[in-house]
Amino acid sequence: MTDDDLYRDPSGIRQPDPTLGRRLVEPERPPFVAPPEPSSETTVRPRRQRVVLAEPNRVSSTSMRAKVELAEQTSWGKLLIKDLVRVQLRAALLLLALVAVLIGALPVAFHFSDALATVRVIGLPVSWVLLAVAPFPLLFAAGLWYNRLAERHERDFVAMIEN
Repeated sequence: MTDDDLYRDPSGIRQPDPTLGRRLVEPERPPFVAPPEPSSETTVRPRRQRVVLAEPNRVSSTSMRAKVELAEQTSWGKLLIKDLVRVQLRAALLLLALVAVLIGALPVAFHFSDALATVRVIGLPVSWVLLAVAPFPLLFAAGLWYNRLAERHERDFVAMIEN
């Protein structure tokens, strides 16, 4: 019976191939050969060598004291944190005042200068353009400046604690 005859068989059921999923020829594996055991006379062990990748961190007693004070939230630790917060708040308030003065000066300048209020750029009054566009780069620059100030204050705080 050929393959075509199997499909024409009225029962329509074929038997599975008995070799399906099996390897016909098993690959030969080389025999396992154990490595020779070294004799005690020929074996020379290399000396161990200690490798130091970095100097050990040596924490001074004042640095350790400050860290303990901060961790235990003692009065001195609270005073250190309060000082850091005060410095950060002072920087924030100074930048806020600078931005408020610069942005607040625009409407005042337009109110007192009629010539400046009537100038047009691209068909729009200059006052509208400056009030709608100018604050955004100013606010972005103030945010960057504050971020750098805050990071510098935090670095100074950490340096003070560690030294």
